[in-house]
Order: sequence, then structure tokens, then C-alpha cells
Amino acid sequence: MPDLNKPITPEENKDILQSYRALLKASEGIIKPGDIRMIRDAIEVSLQKGTNIRRVSGTPALLHSLEIARIVVEEIGLGRTSLICSLLYDVLRNREISIEEIREKFDDHVVMIMEGLGKVADLYNRNPSIRSENFRKLLLTFAQDVRVILIIIADRLRTMRTLDRYTEESQQNISSEVAYLYAPMAHRLGLYSIKSEMEDLVMKYTNRDMYKFIAKKLNETKRAREKYIREFIAPLKKELSEQGLDFEIKGRTKTINSIHNKMLKQNVEFEQVYDLFAIRIIIDTDIKKEKAECWQVYSIVTDKYQPNPSRLRDWLSVPKSNGYESLHTTVLGPNHKWIEVQIRTRRMDEIAEKGLAAHWRYKGIKSERGLDQWLTNVREILENPEVNAVDFIDDFKLNLYDEEVFVFTPKGDLRRLPKGATVLDFAFDIHSEIGKKCVGARVNQKNVSIKYELHNGDQVEIQTSSNQEPKQDWLSVVSTSRARTKLKQALRDIEYKEAELGREMLVRRLKNWKLELTDQLIGQLVKNFKYKSIHDFFRDIAEDKLDVVAVKDYILREKEKEKEVPDNQQTAKSAENFVNPTEDEEQIGSDVLLIDKNLSNVNFQLAKCCNPIFGDEIFGFVPVNGGIRIHRTSCPNAPDMRKKYGYRIVPAKWTGEAGGSYLASLKVTGEDDIGIVTNISQVVSKDMGLKMRSINVDSHDGVFEGTLSVFVNNKQLLNRLMKKIKSIRGVFSVSRFDSA
Repeated sequence: MPDLNKPITPEENKDILQSYRALLKASEGIIKPGDIRMIRDAIEVSLQKGTNIRRVSGTPALLHSLEIARIVVEEIGLGRTSLICSLLYDVLRNREISIEEIREKFDDHVVMIMEGLGKVADLYNRNPSIRSENFRKLLLTFAQDVRVILIIIADRLRTMRTLDRYTEESQQNISSEVAYLYAPMAHRLGLYSIKSEMEDLVMKYTNRDMYKFIAKKLNETKRAREKYIREFIAPLKKELSEQGLDFEIKGRTKTINSIHNKMLKQNVEFEQVYDLFAIRIIIDTDIKKEKAECWQVYSIVTDKYQPNPSRLRDWLSVPKSNGYESLHTTVLGPNHKWIEVQIRTRRMDEIAEKGLAAHWRYKGIKSERGLDQWLTNVREILENPEVNAVDFIDDFKLNLYDEEVFVFTPKGDLRRLPKGATVLDFAFDIHSEIGKKCVGARVNQKNVSIKYELHNGDQVEIQTSSNQEPKQDWLSVVSTSRARTKLKQALRDIEYKEAELGREMLVRRLKNWKLELTDQLIGQLVKNFKYKSIHDFFRDIAEDKLDVVAVKDYILREKEKEKEVPDNQQTAKSAENFVNPTEDEEQIGSDVLLIDKNLSNVNFQLAKCCNPIFGDEIFGFVPVNGGIRIHRTSCPNAPDMRKKYGYRIVPAKWTGEAGGSYLASLKVTGEDDIGIVTNISQVVSKDMGLKMRSINVDSHDGVFEGTLSVFVNNKQLLNRLMKKIKSIRGVFSVSRFDSA
């Protein structure tokens, strides 16, 4: 780990001064003379409050902050408030300054964004990985003010640019997070150049060999590519100039990551990827003439080169929801090569490069309803407590990258939906109640089913029925996160209603038979009739799929068994005995396990994959088939469970006196000597007085390796046993392993 207080070198001082000057130059158009003092104040606060001169990577902390601010201004196009917040973000993240201290020195706009950044920093300080509920909270913070997202994206981009200074483990973790969240977020906000750079850098650290291979190939073909671009644009330049247009033409090589994706998608080698680059024509013109001149340029291009009609993309007439406007066509260039040509104005180009932030510079030209609608949807899904975080992550990720289709209501209102959206998605987009009652639609005056996939320009009239109810198989019909969330909620409501009806029916019938339904009894019934959940059990009773008489017979049989068993042997191993006790009960110490008090009426089992014993650090996991599995925190499956199913993890710990015997497995290695197995058996059985379940020994080249399974009361006893075996002459090592 680098020395975080190593003095700044003369070279680094030079870099800091250069970065500061570049920041002021980039900020010329957005700051007033008095703002420079505030920028210097922010820098001084960072220097005074920062306890470490350097970041974990070894980079000077001030240089990192200046570079974030520069990205925010120069590459994203934000204003003075975001600039100041970028300079303060590092000291806030490290808890070296409080919001109250910021409030004393800076205005309310700065404070508001810093509060959002502070929430993000708290989440990272608590758990550096974005998973489960932290992911939900993080996005909810983002959705309050879009500038919070943009500053964090700038910070992640700067980190990615200096990732070679981090450890290999950090490189993998940071790259994974950027690929998972920040690159898609940059794409959704229209920051295409940042998104592309992030994806390239992710590939550089996660797929190094392929990255180096494509980079080398691009370098080898660079001269030929540049010659081809010159030949392609020469006749276009001549014609555009003759038409009196003010323009710029440039060739742009596609990113390494996009070339790799094409190789995978088309299952071809590098040499077979024909569209390695695109030509961009940028026009300087008045806003009122933008569309006309773009189409004029399109006409000139397609007169010179044959277009592919199926590859025309018109985002002039209907821009993307993130504000992207451009005209794309693919034409057949010299040597029969297909070339993508992008046509746009200077204003459109800035919006394409700097995303939604550029809209604020062109205030009044373009509404931001697309962004507002997207953020509203994000908040709506996030704030729904019924949606578990992992389901939300899967649904949310589906919509980050999707292209849009544009469809019309019968009144002519335009609706944006992701590509692949169905009639049912459209119905839920209008209103959740319309979605629930949807039976089909009339699309372009033709009747279609709820599964019909919508296309650009469709006019859609939803048909409903008061008798219709949401069905489980609808989940395979919808593709938007909004529809999926609303549909899951509706299905859950139906299940709850049916389950409640079933419960009332069972209580009423049992009451007639002078029987009482307790929580403990419900748990036993669910297990006996092999149901995954209590809701499924009660729903089948409501729908007459489970005979109530069979339930009655089971209860009566159990009561007869209880009469036959002496009181001192009635120790049912259900989780009711192991829920968190009250403060008074805790003093007794009679329970063996403490399990999250929010769970009741479920059975527990010790997981066979890691065989926990009394004294181990443990946690509970709720599997799909009910009950609770107790795992060691060091279980080999634990990381995967926490990552994928964090919402199923429940706290658990041992308490009171050790009770019962627990199976533990040991691995022993040593010299292959006569009598060593006898010596080990003697230590287990005679010296320690323990029961041995099995012992298996293999020998090879004078060394034996044995596995030993024994029953112990607690971890302390197991440790003593391991110490005694280790002391046997000829034993090299004794270790515990997970599977018995």
C-alpha cells in the first residue's frame, strides 16, 4: 500500500498547476469573476480538511479532485455549482468535512448536491460493492438530482483512467462496478463518448488479451484506414462546399469494445468486421434550418454513394428520450465497403457528446420530459417496498441500454417504450389498472393479442375487460421494468387475497371441529403437505386443491402421537424455539440458536456444505423450499449467496449452552507410518471420549492423507482435538474442511 502522506514531487506539483489552469480555461464561459474566489475556497477546504495527501492509488488527492472537476465542466458540460461540488467530493467521501461545514462556506445549491453525494459516500463507506438494498438506495439518491449521477460518473471515469495504479483485485472490483452500473447509466444519459471510454477501459482490465489484440490490429491498419477515409470524404467535401454549407467532416474509428462485440455477435474474425469506423458530418447552421440542411446533406451523400435503406436511422424527426438527435445512414463506399455516415448540427453534436447536460445550455430549445419521465419511473420502482432488490436490479438493467420505439395513442399522443415492448407494456405504461384489465388491442385498426410486439409509428388502442385478472405467464410477455414491477405487485395482491380467504376457511372449519390453528401448527402443516410457502398452502385450501378433512386428520394424528410421547421428550426442532427471545428470556440461556425475530414458524437445518458447529460464526439463509439453513460465514457458498440472494440472508448466532452433537470433518496429513491411524483413533475415542463416524486414509510416496469425521459438542472441543492430533508424532498438518 502506498504511503498516503508522501510529499508531492515537483513533477506532480507541475501536473496539479497544469490541471488547475486547464480547469479555469474550460470554465471561462460558465463562471463569473467572483466565482474564481469560490473555486479557490473549495480547493483550500480540500487541502485543509484532507488528512491524506494521496489517494489509495498513490495519486495526489488534489489532482484527482481537479481532474474530476475538469471532466464535469469540459466533457459533461455542467456549471459552476457542479464544479465546486466536484472539488469537495473527495474530502466529503472520506468524512473529513461535514455538510454543516460546507453550509457555512457555500450556497444552498452546493449544499443540496453535496447532501446527495454524502448519501452515496455513506453507502460506499458501509459497503464498497453495489448490491441488493444498497443498489436501490444509491439509485434513489441519484434520482433526486441528476447532477449527483453526473459527478459520480466523472469520478468513476477519472478512477478508470488511473486504474493501472491500483491492485489487481481493486481493478477487477472497480471495472465490474463500472460495467454493471456506470457505463449503462452514462449511455442512458446520452454521454456516449464517456460510455464508450468506460467500456474500453473495463475491457482493458477484464479481458486484457483481446483488448491488446484488437488495439494492435487497429494500429497495424491505421495508415490504410486513414487513406480510405480521405478518399471517401474528398468528393463529399467538394459537393458540400459547392452547396455553400458550413460543415466539418471527420472519421471516427469504432471503440475496441464495440469492435469486440461485433466480432462476438457476428461470429467473425477482426478482418471480417467491415464497419471499423464511421464518418461524421457536422453542420454549423441556424436552429430553424437544422432539419432541412441535415436532409440536404443526406441527399448529397446518397447521391455519391449507394445507401442501404434498412440502415437509415432518423432521430431528427423523433429524438431519443435522452435528447440524442442525428441522422444515420450506411452507404457503399469505394472497394465495396459499407460505411456508416452520421449527419448532425453543431448543437446536436454537443448534446450527443455531453448528453442531457448540454440541454441546459440550450434552454427552451428542447424539453427534458424524457429525462423527467425516466427519473420518475426510477423513483416509482425504487420506492415500492414490495419489490425485492435483486428482482429490481434485473428489471432495471433490462431498460438501461434499450433503444426506443415510438407509438401513438388514439388521440395522437406520442409514447416512448423500449424496443421489444408489447401491447401489455403499453397498457401498463398508460396506467396500472388498464394493464391489469388488458385483453388485447387494436393496432393500426387491426385486432392483436397482448403479446404483439410494437413497432415505430403504431397507433395503439387498448381493449379491456372488467373480468380480466393478471396472470403469472404475463411476466414472460412484458419487457419493461415498469410493467414488470406493476404486474408482480398485482399478482402478489391476488395471492394475498386468496391466501387470506383460505386461512379464514380453515380457521372456520377447524373451529367447528373444536380445533385451534396456531402459528406453530401452520408451520407443521406447510412442511407435512410439502408446500414452499404459507401463502401457497392457504391458496390451495381456498381453491379446494387441498382437502380440509386431510388437514384435520393430520392434526388429530399428531395429537395422538403427543399423548404417547413423555413430556420430557417433546422437543420439536422448529424455529419457534430459536427466534430472538425477549431481554428477560435471554438471561435464561436455554436456546441454542438466535435467528432473526422477523421469521417464525419455520424449521432450521445445519447446512451440509459447511457443517457448522456450536461456536462457529454463522448466518441463516432462507431457501425457496422454506425453512432456514444455517451456514458458517466461511462457507464456500457464502459469497455467492450474499451476492445473488442478499435479501434471503438472516442474522443468526449461537447462544446459551452447547446442545447436541455436531458433525465435523478434518483433513490430516503426515508420514505414512505403521500405527498412525491407530494413534489418531485412540486420541479421538479414548483421550477425548468422542464418537468417530468415519476415517479414510490414502497413502502415496511415503505420505498419508486422511479424512476424519467426528461428533463434537462445540468449536472449542474441536480445536482441542485438532491440537492433540497435531501433536501425534508423524502428523504434518490438521485442518478442518467443509463437506463431510
